[in-house]
Amino acid sequence: MTRLTRADLDGLPSYVPGRSLADLTRELGIAEAIKLASNEVPYGPLPGVVEAVTEVMLGSHRYPDMGVVELRDALADRLGVAADRIVTGCGSVALAETLVKATCLPGDEIVYAWRSFEAYPIVAAGVGATSVRIPNTADHGHDLARMADAITERTRLVIVCNPNNPTGTGLRKAEIDRFLSRVPSDVLVVLDEAYREMVTDPDVPDAMRTYAHRPNVVVLRTMSKAWGLAGLRMGYLVAQPEVAAAIRKVLTPFSTSLVAQAAALAALRQEDEVKRRCALVVAERDRVTESLRKLGVDVPDSQANFVWLPLGDGAAAFGTACENRGVIVRAFHPDGVRVTIGTPAENDQFLAAAEAALEQPA
Repeated sequence: MTRLTRADLDGLPSYVPGRSLADLTRELGIAEAIKLASNEVPYGPLPGVVEAVTEVMLGSHRYPDMGVVELRDALADRLGVAADRIVTGCGSVALAETLVKATCLPGDEIVYAWRSFEAYPIVAAGVGATSVRIPNTADHGHDLARMADAITERTRLVIVCNPNNPTGTGLRKAEIDRFLSRVPSDVLVVLDEAYREMVTDPDVPDAMRTYAHRPNVVVLRTMSKAWGLAGLRMGYLVAQPEVAAAIRKVLTPFSTSLVAQAAALAALRQEDEVKRRCALVVAERDRVTESLRKLGVDVPDSQANFVWLPLGDGAAAFGTACENRGVIVRAFHPDGVRVTIGTPAENDQFLAAAEAALEQPA
């Protein structure tokens, strides 16, 4: 039989979403489970979002504004940049894919840390680019010196995830400065800041303020996390105008939907509420981290809305043990487990499950 798809994709793992709550409750025969696997903020839509989406649905038979003018202007005002430097898309992961399309041809190289966001190898393979994965440091962060060393004539893109997903570790300004000073001017650096709103370490820089002026830097953000729009898919990036214009050429037309634009505009009017919710997440993050350390887990400091348990080969068993107690977490075998910070009650349920799981014989 004639092969109809690319053979090189056979060895590529599919993106794995957090497990379905319905599946787990059905399998276990329990009334309810909790999901702490997908890094969502647990407090529901921001005020005004549901109303904005409901109203705009009356025009859902029409295409959305392809230029996303009103939303880009609102983002430009908030960020202090020109609107022609902003590109929006169907979540930051879709924009990462678009960035790869705009920069790489088959055989070009993309450098990123590993373990980092699991979509990076997928979007690289999508255009036939070569992934160059640099192992994380012993403290679960990016090894920027080795990433700089790995840049070659074939490197077109370097992705820096700060804070890093799934480990939560943050890179500080001095080390990013050293790294950027070593990157050639013809290599694009993407600073992926999906969790920026949860950062509390003052030494972890806001890339939008600190690095977005550089010609070869793109700053990537999402509204899926702190802004509560995970189900509506809205992300954006800031680049220099000529880079942004090139990215738009390969962007899927109308990829920022009508409802995503309306929801994002409504959400941007709720910045105080976003800050309040993030403060709640941070307080719980600190509590969960300390509780896990008391259980003997060497949890690194997190700057995101999740914590990382570096359990190595025990990750899968720990994940299964938590699921058996009605708590869905995200195991990355054979490295560790990522656990999203939920409500205090959800976090208590996870900590009880974690304690029981860690007491099980290996």
